[in-house]
Amino acid sequence: MTDLAERGAARVTWIRSRMPLLRDIRNEFAERRPFAGRRIGMSLHLEPKTAVLLEALQAGGAEVVATGNHGSTQDDVVACLREQGMTLFGRRDDDLDQHAGNVARVLDAEPDILLDNGADLAAGAIERGLPVIGGTEETTSGGDRLRRDLPTPAFPIIVINDSLLKAIGENRHAVGQSVVESFMRVTNLMVPGRRFVVAGYGWCGRGIAQYLRALGGKVAVAEIDELKAFEAALDGYRVDTLENLAGWGDTFITATGAPNVISLPVIERMTDGAVLANAGHFPWEIDTAALYAAGETTEVTDGIERVDLPNGRHVVLLTGGRMLNLAGREPKGNSLESMDLGFLLQTLSLERVATRAAELAPGAQPVPDDLEREIARRMLRAMGAHR
Repeated sequence: MTDLAERGAARVTWIRSRMPLLRDIRNEFAERRPFAGRRIGMSLHLEPKTAVLLEALQAGGAEVVATGNHGSTQDDVVACLREQGMTLFGRRDDDLDQHAGNVARVLDAEPDILLDNGADLAAGAIERGLPVIGGTEETTSGGDRLRRDLPTPAFPIIVINDSLLKAIGENRHAVGQSVVESFMRVTNLMVPGRRFVVAGYGWCGRGIAQYLRALGGKVAVAEIDELKAFEAALDGYRVDTLENLAGWGDTFITATGAPNVISLPVIERMTDGAVLANAGHFPWEIDTAALYAAGETTEVTDGIERVDLPNGRHVVLLTGGRMLNLAGREPKGNSLESMDLGFLLQTLSLERVATRAAELAPGAQPVPDDLEREIARRMLRAMGAHR
């Protein structure tokens, strides 16, 4: 085993020891082998917690062919998983064209089942007409893409982020915690007293706002949905448009799933030195193309760029507009416990596809209720919260 693979194996071993739900399901899968004879194609952040997920699928009989998402692949984890016989494509420093090529190579293997993150694999499978029996989609962004932008696939796709269990456990509490922790780690800036603008008050935006305020940040919310804006106001946050908040905030964090939420006209109204970060899956919520074209960019350090604007002000862009908690220095992502929960949703949803796909309707759909409740019971037992 190479030094790189050994380092990855040591990290995966530690993570595995703290994910009891996946440990148990791995043992169950080893007995019932629900994926025997199946090839699972994956496009998902390749980091230690994902490695534990893939090990469980492999124990269940799956052949794994996978790539990471752009900018979040951890090379030591990839090396470790290759030693276990998995076919993995991609490196941390791949550009967008190389990432697209990696996705295409996964599809070239003609997987039976998809484990997707952002609907890239689903889009390719639909375009190619591949004989996929079904799959899962991790993100809200990918679920929206499946429902609004792509032809309805002939196979079922269970959208994990439709799960209320995941929304509470992972999106609100884990994303909220990890984004705030990543902001502090990447910038070394203080949260107390700092003025934060959170764009979007879905589950992730709720969590980010909650954890910023818990650490003493002054938080405002920009939300175009009237009901969510109403909720944010009742939760005690200042609520306004991004245009009106541009001159108030010190730091702006997007969590909407939509493109160009922070546009160049909004950026030009910000105070000198304002910090921009994105917590959404796709690196499009900040219009970085327009920002780079308008200003002069200097790389300060890994994950931090200064962009000097023609109006004499400058802004600071974190991780190139990519997902802050997985693209920054020493990326950690969401907490182990939350990913244990989220990936149990993944594994059991994939098992449902592998064994009972004919019972599921074609197209995007939520996690079946019986799986949600079974996983909630398992999580409560793991937490010692008996009922």
